[in-house]
Amino acid sequence: MSGEQKPERYYVGVDVGTGSVRAALVDQSGVLLAFADQPIKKWEPQFNHHEQSSEDIWAACCVVTKKVVQGIDLNQIRGLGFDATCSLVVLDKQFHPLPVNQEGDSHRNVIMWLDHRAVIQVNRINETKHSVLQYVGGVMSVEMQAPKLLWLKENLRETCWDKAGHFFDLPDFLSWKATGVTARSLCSLVCKWTYSAEKGWDDSFWKMIGLEDFVADNYSKIGNQVLPPGASLGNGLTPEAARDLGLLPGIAVAASLIDAHAGGLGVIGADVRGHGLVCEGQPVTSRLAVICGTSSCHMGISKDPIFVPGVWGPYFSAMLPGFWLNEGGQSVTGKLIDHMVQGHAAFPELQVKATARCQSIYAYLNSHLDLIKKAQPVGFLTVDLHVWPDFHGNRSPLADLTLKGMVTGLKLSQDLDDLAILYLATVQAIALGTRFIIEAMEAAGHSISTLFLCGGLSKNPLFVQMHADITGMPVVLSQEVESVLVGAAILGACASGDFASVQEAMAKMSKVGKVVFPRLQDKKYYDKKYQVFLKLVEHQKEYLAIMNDD
Repeated sequence: MSGEQKPERYYVGVDVGTGSVRAALVDQSGVLLAFADQPIKKWEPQFNHHEQSSEDIWAACCVVTKKVVQGIDLNQIRGLGFDATCSLVVLDKQFHPLPVNQEGDSHRNVIMWLDHRAVIQVNRINETKHSVLQYVGGVMSVEMQAPKLLWLKENLRETCWDKAGHFFDLPDFLSWKATGVTARSLCSLVCKWTYSAEKGWDDSFWKMIGLEDFVADNYSKIGNQVLPPGASLGNGLTPEAARDLGLLPGIAVAASLIDAHAGGLGVIGADVRGHGLVCEGQPVTSRLAVICGTSSCHMGISKDPIFVPGVWGPYFSAMLPGFWLNEGGQSVTGKLIDHMVQGHAAFPELQVKATARCQSIYAYLNSHLDLIKKAQPVGFLTVDLHVWPDFHGNRSPLADLTLKGMVTGLKLSQDLDDLAILYLATVQAIALGTRFIIEAMEAAGHSISTLFLCGGLSKNPLFVQMHADITGMPVVLSQEVESVLVGAAILGACASGDFASVQEAMAKMSKVGKVVFPRLQDKKYYDKKYQVFLKLVEHQKEYLAIMNDD
């Protein structure tokens, strides 16, 4: 940037993912000027119990924020935005951590988003058939907050529930920590807590499921002041938080977003002119944002509410003000690819070879696939190997927690070629799952023409190309690969008052980097793969029915 006049206004975006906290310094045109990340601790005291520490997470936020503002005139930093996973943070009445575990370890006071401990509770909630469930695709997920709260009441009554003063979604915990304001973001409460943007809380739901405690104290523990994402909170950054973060007191702090929604905000509004895309002449509702990291989220928006069976929403103004949001998802994607690759007998050989070439294991696998494909397209290597990817249950569009993963077409060989082809089949299965979700959304009334991908997996060219080929849609990648951080910075920019609206900030701060078009000559092959994909789940349901038949 030497020789140019530097933009005068900066924003800080902080993103708390599953395994790390990342921060970025972003300018008014959405360019990342500095980036830092810091790992955070995770505990799995028993199967399907996943916990974190809010103190550990906040400490990591402070480390990365201080790093990205080093050497910057702090007066030029105008706003701060947070996004995070939709994990559940529990604090007592004095805002101290409370244990969410049988061991009584209060340091571990966060039930992570991917925690599946509350299966019994969510089944009971779904049996009520309460009307709020129609806004989560008809069936509530075990990853939402109501079942987890019920689990705490039924299992940790004395050590946690009775002492609790505040239950925060993690993004709201961060904005409270920065400002001292307990107001919640509309995004978190609408998407994960059954709040309605038009009607507020539904007393009858909480009474029906056995959490009438919240109604009695006017929802003070889970939030009775609600603000749209990007709204400015209180008097901005408190002196204590400013010290922790290395910023100036009083900087505008925005009402937060869930991490996937920040990614959606960071990509979906980009100016696509000049890229030969069909969505150029179409409304923003023709775009689907796919945020793909540890898990994948599929964000589609509409002017009017659309109810899609097995897909969360419609949520009003939960991501983009004035639009309804539907959110499809796959519970584990990045985590599944790691699981398949690392569990293979040839993984140690892969590590050695990738290291020798100074490549990541996935860059090495991609080049190895190109080597073994011979004259055929790389995707055709899986003609007799098929994967069903629901190793952690199906979030969308089947909303079936009991489904398991499947692989068909295995042979006795266990060499590097086998590993590469299994990796390819897994990537294809995730893309086929995306097609399955898109078809459900379109059947219900969405009209989607273009995918906008961001998140860690969008950096993998094979993953991107397979999504284009299998859905038959072009994939738009952002100029800034860290779209989630751009989304968080957009919130800070809105809170600062430098932009009149979220839409204006999005249009100025998100830019197209690359467009990947589908290879339409391979369409027939992927249509067949998709038919096989749907057969796999049919067979699984059949054999589960046989085994469960008394």
